[in-house]
Amino acid sequence: MRTRPGHRRLAALGVALLTALSGTASVSSAAADRDTHPRGGGLSATIRYTEYGIPHIVAKDYANLGFGTGWAQAADQVCTLADGFVTLRGERSRVFGPDAAPDGSLSSAAKNLSSDQYFKGVREAHTVEKLLGIPAPAGPSRDVKDAMRGWAAGYNAWLKQNRITDPACKGADWVKPVTPLDVATRGFAIAVLGGQGRAIEGITAAQPPTTGAARTGPDKAEPDKTEPDKADTARAARELFAQDDSDMGSNAVAFSGAATANKRGLLLGNPHYPWQGGRRFWQSQQTIPGELDVMGGSLLGTTGISIGHNANIAWSHTVATGVTLNLHQLTLDPSDPTTYVVDGKKERMTKRSVSVPVKGGGDVTRTQWWTRYGPVVTNLGAQLPLPWTATTAYALNDPNAVNLRASDTALGFSKARSTADILASLRRTQGLPWVNTIAADSSGHSLFTQSQVLPRITDKLAGRCSTPLGKATYPASGVAVLDGSKSDCGPGRDKDAVQPGIFGPSKMPVLKDAPYAENSNDSAWLANADRPITGYERVFGNVGTQRSMRTRGAVEDVAGMADKGGLTVADLQRQQFADRVPAADLTAADTAKACAALPGGSATGSDGKPVDVSQACDVIGAWDRTMNTDSRGALLFDRFWRKLTAAVPAAQLWKVPFSAADPVRTPNTLNTQAPGFATALADAVAELRAAGIPLDSRLGDHQFVTRGGERIPVHGGTESLGVWNKVEPVWNAAGGGYTDVTTGSSYIQAVGWDGGRCPVARTLLTYSQSSNPNSPHYSDQTHLFSKKKWVTERFCEKDILRSPALKVVRVRD
Repeated sequence: MRTRPGHRRLAALGVALLTALSGTASVSSAAADRDTHPRGGGLSATIRYTEYGIPHIVAKDYANLGFGTGWAQAADQVCTLADGFVTLRGERSRVFGPDAAPDGSLSSAAKNLSSDQYFKGVREAHTVEKLLGIPAPAGPSRDVKDAMRGWAAGYNAWLKQNRITDPACKGADWVKPVTPLDVATRGFAIAVLGGQGRAIEGITAAQPPTTGAARTGPDKAEPDKTEPDKADTARAARELFAQDDSDMGSNAVAFSGAATANKRGLLLGNPHYPWQGGRRFWQSQQTIPGELDVMGGSLLGTTGISIGHNANIAWSHTVATGVTLNLHQLTLDPSDPTTYVVDGKKERMTKRSVSVPVKGGGDVTRTQWWTRYGPVVTNLGAQLPLPWTATTAYALNDPNAVNLRASDTALGFSKARSTADILASLRRTQGLPWVNTIAADSSGHSLFTQSQVLPRITDKLAGRCSTPLGKATYPASGVAVLDGSKSDCGPGRDKDAVQPGIFGPSKMPVLKDAPYAENSNDSAWLANADRPITGYERVFGNVGTQRSMRTRGAVEDVAGMADKGGLTVADLQRQQFADRVPAADLTAADTAKACAALPGGSATGSDGKPVDVSQACDVIGAWDRTMNTDSRGALLFDRFWRKLTAAVPAAQLWKVPFSAADPVRTPNTLNTQAPGFATALADAVAELRAAGIPLDSRLGDHQFVTRGGERIPVHGGTESLGVWNKVEPVWNAAGGGYTDVTTGSSYIQAVGWDGGRCPVARTLLTYSQSSNPNSPHYSDQTHLFSKKKWVTERFCEKDILRSPALKVVRVRD
């Protein structure tokens, strides 16, 4: 984004003031004695810290901006970042032991050994170096590669100039300098999270059968008895790729000028990401005078802004329903299970042997097997086995394994001036692997688009080329299993696609300038209930099917807001923390009524013992149907609802079934006669009493996180309740209830415009900026979140310089 002449003068004044101020704050005692300008052409940046430790990074170009970003991220998150680089180097088994588990931020690997086998294999195959060598736009741009180089230098400079105080890695020998390749590999790992990263256990464990049947030829081979059950596999695939019961997710809504008070756009972004580990957000502002000025949240270890805004545009992302992988069912040579047949010709698999050092001495060597389609995989998780037999194996195609463009997409967003520019960036770079985009701009435009890198599986191709297993999995889940023995059964190529085998921009679901455009991790269909999106291929998601409780509640809320009109940023803030429970609005009254009708006020628990539930009837009946920290009855209903939905099949839960003609209001009317209703109520009451928790206790007394020895109450609720402000807490009855949060509302932003030069923005990083318990910014924003307070953002230069907490640091290599 190019600044206006007045903005350039203001920026120049700000930099002059910063130069004068820079002597008042130092990087370290050694650095303070040096000249304020870097010598020898080294990289440098100026970082202005405002309230809550939010850095505003100013640099002259992308390499220097990357330097300041890497330095500032290390200052807040060095241990989390260093742990991730151990993962990316394939050294977890050596450092932490082979059987321990990674934090899940960079793959779904269950153990360090399988994680190391995969990532060391990526290193030894020079996968990322090859992607870095692809010219833009199919590969990363020079600006992005410069930023990666700068980020590595900034991270290394912080390590050299500072002592680590975080006990998570203080004194640890595994905290090491990194290279630009390490930074790029992190981007690769994020890109393949929904594909190869989901299948690491199945890739690294895949070994050919050693039975006599695999060696003796077709005349003596026994028929395979391990072919996956089609119905079970289809169900497992649907559950694996469904977003309606996922811990991670997001909400976002963009309002066009038709719904706002001043005819300008509004955006509320509410991603639900992990509260611990390497997939946390980190907040900053990045400025290159005359070139770039953007603020928002970045995924740790990345160089740019993932979700954010500039002076003209705001955007957010939600995890999308598009299936980012497909399988090819291989027909094997009966005499050699490592040879497969394509168009009647034999092709040998490529063998990759990877040796991983293990703590305590010795190496563990395993072999991976790769094909023209991708790696052989023997499962997509424990519930979805894909056995390698004498006649059949499965290869995984992940188009994001050749996609290192997400940073360029984010940079295009950061420089955009309108929703049209957002679409232009997506058309040019096509880098988003597994998210939707929702955006609004200062001119009053709104946008939803599901622009993902997806395998180009059309319904027509699936119909022609699906194996019998694929004919079950594709309609149920969007997971295509194609006939790998035919070369014309591979994903095709669109003319407007930047790489082979993916959909081009013209095939993406898009909704422009609707009064509201909203997504809560269901498919694109009901981004606006009055303007449903249809006509996309099954691999993008489904149409005309039941929506999640969170989607239903969200559409009700935002459609009502749009109908009311006259919206402002304050309305977005109220929506974010309303903590309404859509499931309770549908069922609480019926639950209380059915409870009161139980004979003798008693119900039988799952252990066969009677439980007096009479008090629960009154508590649920009087509950305000929110998940506020002071709500009485919220905890009781939460525990009851979890047990009920786990025990009662969805088809039996409601009296009025789902109707595609009324998708927001159906299904409805709780079936209180369903087997399991009274049992769930009895079990919830017994559970709370056994834990010493009063049935009418305040939610915040028993849903909290502990920071620095202090309990911080947490509002919000779990996925099945449908609460917009989603949190996924950890139940610990002995500890007093929900004693931690795994995922949930994270980097939240409410953004609008009032006609001035500065956007109107309120933000919140729920878990705070630093994971170091010795940092002053370890829990400060978590306290704000508990109290439903926001940070008034300082985007413009005048606001930054007026911050009472202003601290200016000149960092250099």
